[in-house]
Amino acid sequence: MAAMLSFNIAYADGPAASSKKTWSNQVRDYAFQSLNDEHALSMAAIPLNGPGIEQYINADALMSPGSIIKLITTYAALETLGPTYSWDTNFYTDGELVGDTLNGNLYVDMGGDPKLTIERLWSTLNELRGMGISAINGNLVLDGDVFSLADGLPVFDDNGDNPHAPFLVQPSPYLTNLNLVHFQVRADERGTQAWSAPSLNDVVIDNRVTALAEGPCPSRRNFNWEPVFHEDHRVTVRVTGKLPQGCRTTAYLSVLPHEQYTASLIRSLLADMGIEISGKSLLASTPEDARLFLRTTSPDLVTMVRDINKWSSNVMARQLLLTIGSEFRLDEDEDDRVAGIRVIYQWLQDKGINTAGMVIDNGAGLTRHGRITARQGAQILQHAWNSDYSADLMASMPLIAMDGTMARRLRNSGLDGKGRIKTGYLENVRSIAGFTRDDTDTTWAIVGMVNNDPAWNGQAVLDRIIYSLHHRPPTGTTLSQAPSSGTEIR
Repeated sequence: MAAMLSFNIAYADGPAASSKKTWSNQVRDYAFQSLNDEHALSMAAIPLNGPGIEQYINADALMSPGSIIKLITTYAALETLGPTYSWDTNFYTDGELVGDTLNGNLYVDMGGDPKLTIERLWSTLNELRGMGISAINGNLVLDGDVFSLADGLPVFDDNGDNPHAPFLVQPSPYLTNLNLVHFQVRADERGTQAWSAPSLNDVVIDNRVTALAEGPCPSRRNFNWEPVFHEDHRVTVRVTGKLPQGCRTTAYLSVLPHEQYTASLIRSLLADMGIEISGKSLLASTPEDARLFLRTTSPDLVTMVRDINKWSSNVMARQLLLTIGSEFRLDEDEDDRVAGIRVIYQWLQDKGINTAGMVIDNGAGLTRHGRITARQGAQILQHAWNSDYSADLMASMPLIAMDGTMARRLRNSGLDGKGRIKTGYLENVRSIAGFTRDDTDTTWAIVGMVNNDPAWNGQAVLDRIIYSLHHRPPTGTTLSQAPSSGTEIR
């Protein structure tokens, strides 16, 4: 209940109340009190299907948006690629079957799939066992020609202490399983046991966790995971800490280059199926005369968009931008990232949206260079509201106080499920963008960004905006034109 009380709107009785302040002025005052900078907040709120007065605060200031830029990437993908778009990963061979042996190379023609999981790979490769194959007398060849990345990819300068964190995984034509290894350690009466999934020959665990008597399970922050890289390209992950019996600790790390990870994953799955591959792991193009052997097709784009926005997947969003670039590549394009950005800018301009100053950079918002104004963002949301695929985009966005990155925000405030909000979080950046309903069932497009050093108060400011927009929306008879008794946000 405390969370609800902190958002209550107080009714002022005395002449000292801010009785004639508009809704936006009250928000501006609260933001200044919280952030101590009148330029730290940029906001735009537009009613879409009912009464209301558009509200703007520093709405034309170019701000760092963080992850709300994913809404532009995913919305653009829905309209340019189509909601049923999917990615194929094809397996070819240049050899022949002799008994239980494939005499020839196994080529994996990567399709740029943002989420080619271990489960799908296992299901596909298991068909080899169904064919009665127990040996491949040839090389494993990965074909990454799907993307053109002549100039490489911009690297995010993270200020954290874990360069192997999941949110830092780069896109790649060789991306599988989000390039992550899930490490676990469990303590019982035997001591501690450590394992990883997938289990890769190129990754070894050095378990130095000490088992303790039963007790409260400690936070994951109490354990140190340290990768040690060897000259033979193998990696030893050393884990230290203390773990009471009956407890476990986990970590997700990206410790291998994409191509090495994928080759090692495929070899591991084949080995589990009892299929031996004798040759090397290579990178090369698939020969023209190779014949199709196996195929796995991804879920449709709508499913991918939901994963991207609900959980703010950076690598999937960046992979999606590269896909847009590759699908609409021009002869002069040498970089699918740049081509994808060009396509999105043109798509926005065709809708009449002024893109001046906008910087998409990598499509995920994991950048110090991204820029957008609140007005631009709100205009994009207006178009999304009227899009043929508005339902698909909205279903991908976190529900207030219920799921995704909004699961723990605005609880006990009466707003559970009454808005779909994409969030953004970077050092000195907090942001929101999406749709929320007020208590008259009017839907608002809302974009809010806080750029401040520090920005830790920014989330509270943005949550207050969502709360007040629902309970006391600026309709011309409430906060926007308050009576003499007045109301103000406390």
